[in-house]
Amino acid sequence: MKKIGFLFALAAIVISCKQKPKENNAQAAQQQEPAARQQVIPDTTPTFSFETIPYTKADLGVFPFFTLPKGLAEMNKPLLNDFDICFFPINGVMKGFEGKLYKANITGQEGTKFSQHYFESSVDNYLKSVGAVKVYSGTITSEEYERYHKQDPNKGDEGDIGYDGDQINVYAIRSKEQGNILVQYSATNLGAKLNILQQKALTQTIGKITADSIIKDLAHRGKSILYIHFDTDQSGITTAGAETVNQIAEALNKDQNLKISIEGHTDNTGEAAHNKKLSADRANAVLAALVKLHIAKSRLSARGFGAGRPLVANDSEENKAKNRRVELVKVN
Repeated sequence: MKKIGFLFALAAIVISCKQKPKENNAQAAQQQEPAARQQVIPDTTPTFSFETIPYTKADLGVFPFFTLPKGLAEMNKPLLNDFDICFFPINGVMKGFEGKLYKANITGQEGTKFSQHYFESSVDNYLKSVGAVKVYSGTITSEEYERYHKQDPNKGDEGDIGYDGDQINVYAIRSKEQGNILVQYSATNLGAKLNILQQKALTQTIGKITADSIIKDLAHRGKSILYIHFDTDQSGITTAGAETVNQIAEALNKDQNLKISIEGHTDNTGEAAHNKKLSADRANAVLAALVKLHIAKSRLSARGFGAGRPLVANDSEENKAKNRRVELVKVN
């Protein structure tokens, strides 16, 4: 019996020894799991601020502030807008800045081979000489490109910077006279792309449509382009549209000799026959509303042109909205 007891005890010890490594492994896994859960994710939030840039004492001249290096030239007509948006990689995250914008592709003049080193050295030296501070030098990821590129209205245009793999250099200038300025470029031995933005806020130029503005348009241009709100794909005039019709009536009351043709237009969405009928129905709806406001029908006529006379190409939702309009054309 003692031998049997001894054998049972020995077997228990062996089994116990074999199980302990498994228990130890399980405990180790449990200890490692919290560490995996606490994995640190890099912070890619843009931290750049013009407030951290010292004011330059240099005379920067006028926009776009500097010439191209000798022997280099713009490849095509540059993009030059008084107000636009441009995206700059701040900490590798493309951030939009608004203001006066210059964007160009740069190449060597006839007989001059473009040199990346010459271009970069010239630009870097000049910018540093006027107090510019380099705020970024690097690339963006393909994920970052996918995130932002549809927000850029100038993607694919002149001087377009901000593609996965582009080496981008960004400088910031802070001037008491010229405000905040951003310069970025990307270059290879085939050519360069250069963007210059002078930051400024939008100056609102849109005003309320009034009888006086309608009269002014008819007098100077012979027509007034209006965006009267209708029910979707219908000729019913909405409340907002009725306010515009009231201003048309007031204009006609101010000038009793004025006669107009009311001309409806649509974008090219849908069938041509439907669009022509819809535009005619809307023009006639405006005419009928004016008659209800005691404008003599003899002073009015209505026509619909459908999508036959677009103001701009129907190649975007924004342009299609511009084509969905009512034009008042002066008859006499």
